[in-house]
Amino acid sequence: LAFKFQYINKQPEDRRKRLTELYQIMAAEMPAKTIEKISYQMPTFRYKKNIIYFGSFSDHYGIFPGSEPIVKFKEELKGFKTSKGTIQLPLDKPFPVELIKKIIHFNLDQVENK
Repeated sequence: LAFKFQYINKQPEDRRKRLTELYQIMAAEMPAKTIEKISYQMPTFRYKKNIIYFGSFSDHYGIFPGSEPIVKFKEELKGFKTSKGTIQLPLDKPFPVELIKKIIHFNLDQVENK
């Protein structure tokens, strides 16, 4: 509930449904001991370290998994605007659910195997 009150419910009404959807996609993949918090003014899933952040911006939704997954999934991310640790998701297109899940599991594996 922390995300809903602290971040999602503060967003414009037309963004809340999609942000809730993005949250649910991510939350479903997280281990039981995951902590949900706000970091850098964004919702963040933390499991031993920050796994992924997400947010709403003027012209896109953003997910922030760090730089390693962006390199690892470069081919699958070709249709998206990316930078060192950011993936921009268009406002008007469905979320790439399977890709988001792969990125989360990649980060979780990195945490477990370090």
